[in-house]
Amino acid sequence: MRTSQAAQVYQIKVTLNSIRPPIWRRILVPDTMTLLDLHDVIQVVFGWYDSHLHEFTIYNVSYGDPANDEFGEFDIKDEAKFKLRKFNLAEGARFTYLYDFGDSWEHTLVIEKILPFESEIALPQCIKGKRARPPEDVGGPWGYAGFLEAMNDPENEEHDSYMEWFDGEFDPEAFDLAAINRHLHKRGDPTTPDVSSFPI
Repeated sequence: MRTSQAAQVYQIKVTLNSIRPPIWRRILVPDTMTLLDLHDVIQVVFGWYDSHLHEFTIYNVSYGDPANDEFGEFDIKDEAKFKLRKFNLAEGARFTYLYDFGDSWEHTLVIEKILPFESEIALPQCIKGKRARPPEDVGGPWGYAGFLEAMNDPENEEHDSYMEWFDGEFDPEAFDLAAINRHLHKRGDPTTPDVSSFPI
């Protein structure tokens, strides 16, 4: 992803909805970034595996991969053709990113700050965050609540089956900023993220 023509940098807080305490990441991205690139960044900073469908909703318009809307019935705009700067997003603007239409992991993105572009700053970058994201395919926010309850109670009838399914212990407070940025900048290109070994 090229940043040489960027004029501004967006500081965006991305929060996973319907979970308390909140799970979130704060990122810096150039205004030249496409929505497809932003999708890749969100996948990396949360540690998702990019194995499910996704879409953005901005000003009530849906953006994603048109190939997943074979018959055009959902009017999905091609996320690869829209750069962030095209939306004229002001500080405080909000939009959503939905990952996995089954589990419905909805994320709210808030433009916290719009900063001048500085070429010496590595972009994109995660600058802060809290807590591990839920395991994939756990059943959405409600399934995740049940998962945590069972994992934290050895007497729970589902404890052993969840331990086997997850293959060990789960720390919901885990967050490694350095590891996130190593994965984010691997090969210097967020459009080809390597999340195969990313910690949950």
